[in-house]
Amino acid sequence: MRCTTCARAVHCRCIRGDAVTTADFVIVGAGSAGCALAYRLTEAGRTVTLIEYGGSDFGIFIQMPGALSYPMNMPRYDWGFSTVPEQHLGGRRLATPRGKVLGGSSSINGMVFVRGHRKDFDFWEESGATGWSYADVLPYFKRMETWHGGVSDWRGTDGPLHITRGKRRNPLFDTFIEAGHQAGWPYTTDYNGENQEGFGPMEATIWKGRRWSAANAYLRPAQKSGRLTVIRALARRVLFEGNRAYGVEIERNGRVEAIRAGREVILSASSINTPKLLMLSGIGPAEHLRDHGIEVRADRPGVGANLQDHLEIYMQYKALKPVSLYTYYNLLGKGRVGVEWLLQKTGLGASNQFESCGFIRSGEGIDYPDIQYHFLPLAVRYDGKAAAKGHGFQAHVGPMRSKSRGTVRLVSCDPGAAPEIHFNYMSQADDWKEFRACVKLTRKIFDQPAFTEYRGDEIQPGAEIQSDEQIDAFIREHAESAFHPCGTARIGQASDPQAVVDPELRVIGVEGLRVADSSVFPRITNGNLNAPSIMTGEKAADHILGRPLMQDRIAAPAAT
Repeated sequence: MRCTTCARAVHCRCIRGDAVTTADFVIVGAGSAGCALAYRLTEAGRTVTLIEYGGSDFGIFIQMPGALSYPMNMPRYDWGFSTVPEQHLGGRRLATPRGKVLGGSSSINGMVFVRGHRKDFDFWEESGATGWSYADVLPYFKRMETWHGGVSDWRGTDGPLHITRGKRRNPLFDTFIEAGHQAGWPYTTDYNGENQEGFGPMEATIWKGRRWSAANAYLRPAQKSGRLTVIRALARRVLFEGNRAYGVEIERNGRVEAIRAGREVILSASSINTPKLLMLSGIGPAEHLRDHGIEVRADRPGVGANLQDHLEIYMQYKALKPVSLYTYYNLLGKGRVGVEWLLQKTGLGASNQFESCGFIRSGEGIDYPDIQYHFLPLAVRYDGKAAAKGHGFQAHVGPMRSKSRGTVRLVSCDPGAAPEIHFNYMSQADDWKEFRACVKLTRKIFDQPAFTEYRGDEIQPGAEIQSDEQIDAFIREHAESAFHPCGTARIGQASDPQAVVDPELRVIGVEGLRVADSSVFPRITNGNLNAPSIMTGEKAADHILGRPLMQDRIAAPAAT
């Protein structure tokens, strides 16, 4: 037998009867975009119910920037997703952390703040995301931030999100910047401002020694308004009356309930969980939905398609001088760092240790930077599980605009089941060409005179890895996700069968339902995705409120 409400098996526990209206808007997901959206809607006098499966973000592992390797590996804070065996990476399953906590992935990420390049957003508009060009999104980037880097027409000064730079007290940070310049690239004084390309200081969502997540920046001020209700529950699917979304079915404390929205439902559940929810609600590729016994409400093949990410490798070197963080990479050292942070919110624990960076082009004819560097004064895995024995340093490096595309798909109609995630990493020939360039160009940077007094032997890939075949084998075995999934419900025109939301972020084919998170990105942006995700929530609020969209026709940068 099938449920008459959702066409699933009778054990689906569907809601029957009327749901209670809780607020003007119901948002699913208290992550980067969801928190920003909730704040702006409540600021405008609207009431919001925010549904989040994860719990509190209060705790040293989240709030202390230097502890960043811990929360993304803790089941308490992370959904624990992983990919299917990736064919082009030797059949490895790669971790796909997503925040299961207030603040979402902004509470477990590396806190790096990168807007993206202006040409990323101009591409969005050219591909059908009308009104999402750089000139259209720049005012929202400015509105959302308080930048502590000086005075600039390109930066914001009074937004909820504090953006700071590390003090770069370790000499290796400025050495990396100088080496990039010696290798032939420019300095960039602000890669989030007029010119991204070059080497310079990295920016972070850290304020007064604490992680300044979307929960700290947006959620708590919204709660103080009295117009926001946060519900801890698992969102099971969107509920419809006819073709209009009227609420969300949730499960909490073992009971299934319905949460009704007076106006609209907005999904901000991540580029993994948002397409999953859409498909569970009957919106997605028709044949795939039918395979799982789900009634098709809107046949949108683009739901769960267009999945993108950034891959990276770690280029590691031994240090000839004891200047790296290895001094503190032991129980006693970590304890000292933790105590100083707890008492004063200062010291190494107050930094994510990504304090210098670079954006360069992989070769001639590349329109704008397509390689990103994060420099770290320690030779260690990003998850903190394996450090080189002794002093060292490393650069995280990877291509920014892979042509590979993957999918998020249901494994069943059970809302509690994790979806199937297949990035299809390294499936395009250009991916390999760009990654080889990453290895060769990074060696060029570390071979510069600036590093002479510090540079020891290459730990990995290792000096013996030279040929393209050897480099490819290293990439196949060691490339890791930078944890930047996006694109699974992309913006486009209603006439585009692969588009999922229109430029107003309304889900095509139904009414009363929008998406506002990194799912909507037509193409991945240059750099880390927290900043453009928050920007999406900011801009979504004006679309939802029917406000005139902000414009900033600032002059084009002098260089790309």
